[in-house]
Amino acid sequence: MKYISTRGAARPVTFTEMLLAGLAPDGGLYLPEAYPHYISDAINGLAGMPYADVAQTILSPFVKKEVEAASLHGMIGAAYANFRHTAVAPLVQLDPDLFVLELFHGPTLAFKDLAMQLLARFMDHVLKMRGERATIIGATSGDTGAAAIEAFNGLSQVEVFILYPHGRVSEAQRRQMTTAKAANVHTIALEGTFDDAQLCVKNMFNNKALRSECNLCGVNSINLARILFQTVYYFTSAVALGAPHRPISFVVPTGNFGDIFAGWMAKRMGLPIDRLVIATNSNDILVRTLASGRYKVQRVQATQSPSMDIQVSSNFERLLFEAYGRDTDALRGLMEGLRQTQNFTIAPGTQEAICAEFDAFSVTEEETTQAIAETWRNAGYLADPHTAVALSAATKAKAEGRKSQCVVLATAHPAKFPEAIERATGKRPALSSHLADLFERTENYAVLPSDQRAIERFVRSRSVPSSRGDAP
Repeated sequence: MKYISTRGAARPVTFTEMLLAGLAPDGGLYLPEAYPHYISDAINGLAGMPYADVAQTILSPFVKKEVEAASLHGMIGAAYANFRHTAVAPLVQLDPDLFVLELFHGPTLAFKDLAMQLLARFMDHVLKMRGERATIIGATSGDTGAAAIEAFNGLSQVEVFILYPHGRVSEAQRRQMTTAKAANVHTIALEGTFDDAQLCVKNMFNNKALRSECNLCGVNSINLARILFQTVYYFTSAVALGAPHRPISFVVPTGNFGDIFAGWMAKRMGLPIDRLVIATNSNDILVRTLASGRYKVQRVQATQSPSMDIQVSSNFERLLFEAYGRDTDALRGLMEGLRQTQNFTIAPGTQEAICAEFDAFSVTEEETTQAIAETWRNAGYLADPHTAVALSAATKAKAEGRKSQCVVLATAHPAKFPEAIERATGKRPALSSHLADLFERTENYAVLPSDQRAIERFVRSRSVPSSRGDAP
């Protein structure tokens, strides 16, 4: 299996090269040259299998000949051994046609754990095989940073730098990042938005000298491995509800488009998905784009679902690449328009093709609070604000006549957003016992301006020298 860049100017790479590179050297995002396809009998055979075994089955074609089956099995088993639910990603039924897929049973109580715990083990495995050290760089709107710090905390092969928007994450999210004690973890509160942090990370990867000097590796969903690992829970949940004999729709709260693109990939691999429903908060660039065909960046609005407070949805580039028939010239034109003018327009036929598979709904702050309250009142279920956005979007999809059985992705534990839950329900959820003292822990972080040179100086001063040549 080889991996190609959406921009078309970088050579195809292997899985391990893609894993360590994150962003392609031409500024594009990696995708498989081809997708493995699972026939109905193979999908049906996943029924009743433990989550780790399904992961081994789904991921094997992507790493074949690069990671031995026994090593893959060991890494997957270790990644999910510390999840607090035996199913890893259990389903909870709220009404006859509505299910919640709980993705928050990992160590940091967010869906990012399902990919990050495995990503860290893969990277550590590959770096040790190569005798290399690396500098992990990531931008976070809340949960990615905590999941990365937890996963890479104390690993000998890496230094970890996480950028988050100062004052724009919940207190629990912030403290999960800033209370890490390991010497290899460096948390940066950036004076700006998530989009500023994400742009800073992309610019660092596009700085060839810095990239080579520090051996940069990415852990954001610009790293395709993250998305590949997230395809697994689409398979496990769909099969549990009757796939491949029954098509399922998924409603995904998303800002950067990575989690829902994992669903698109699962569909491309043969999983019978009816609709993929994009659920956004007031930062509704994806909703506006699907409705009008024009992708136009606006000001980021702060909401009670901060992990979705994003205007530049990086992974949408991957969908555009596929929807344009992998036309790299067309894709580069769109991305250059975005760079120069903060907008671009999708060709009408391509827009129609996207809308044939996706629905998109935005949810206001009032609707989010209402969804939290009604879900608690009607089903006795506490949903965090991001999950509530998806629940509200599911209601809107049903009102528009979408009839298939629906799975809402629950991306964070409600205790990560106690103020929002208490405001809506009068109930303040408690953190899990392993995080019970989170608000008493000592914080350690640097506040830096949204200045590329200042960030790069900070990283250089604390990074490790590279032991490899130029990035692929």
